[in-house]
Amino acid sequence: MFFTNPVILDPGVIIMTINEGDFIKISYTGKLEDGTIFDTTNEEVAKVHNVYNSNGRYGGDVIIIGVNQMITGLEEDIKEHEVGYKGTVTIPPEKAFGDRDPKLLRDLPLRRLEQKPQVGMMVQFEGKQAKVLKVMGRHARLDFNSPMAGQMITYDYKIEAMLEELKEKAVGLSALYMAQEMDIEIDGTVAKVNVPLEFNYSQHWLNTKAQLALDMLKYTELTEVLYVETYTEELLKPDSEEQEQSEAEESDESESDEPEDSEELEEPGEE
Repeated sequence: MFFTNPVILDPGVIIMTINEGDFIKISYTGKLEDGTIFDTTNEEVAKVHNVYNSNGRYGGDVIIIGVNQMITGLEEDIKEHEVGYKGTVTIPPEKAFGDRDPKLLRDLPLRRLEQKPQVGMMVQFEGKQAKVLKVMGRHARLDFNSPMAGQMITYDYKIEAMLEELKEKAVGLSALYMAQEMDIEIDGTVAKVNVPLEFNYSQHWLNTKAQLALDMLKYTELTEVLYVETYTEELLKPDSEEQEQSEAEESDESESDEPEDSEELEEPGEE
């Protein structure tokens, strides 16, 4: 592990410098060259600029320095400052989201896309996001480059804090992966992570939990991570309103399955 080296300028004044392996909490807002905000840790700013994610977590991100959790240019600038610093950095494409790659433009048949494409919309294809550049007959031209590729990026950011306690680091990593701070208990070098019941239905959790445990073990002093699922009758009991709604839906379905009364058919020859 790497440890923080405090710099003492005057008696009683300690400046916490940023080093490889440090856990820091930062708040930031990222902007494109034309001023468009594409990412922020400020919930109000996200709502105003239409980048709000209801499943996201706002208030700041926990980042480990030196493990490629942020773009190169931003990390380099952070390492030149100390906890409490607030400023702005402009980053060229090669240290941000890279230059645009013409090889990432693809023409695909419309039948291979789940959505009906329209110029400018974002679509998913084979687990990757792409922007529709053009629709040509039965084909669409998709751009798999990052929307920020080839652009100068500006970040307004603040280094909010240095995380030093083992529990702070573990909880910070859980928030980074799951967009919420998980309930974690620390006993020596063992972490007991209490897994919310609803995570059982989350594909993201199933795909993430191994990597989360690995990062906890790799970048902290932890030697063991336990995932604990706790079940009680009360937790498993369906909510009364949800149960009533489910019963009502089942009743509606059963009624719809009943054959409707058919109109009497006139006998042949009758008028």
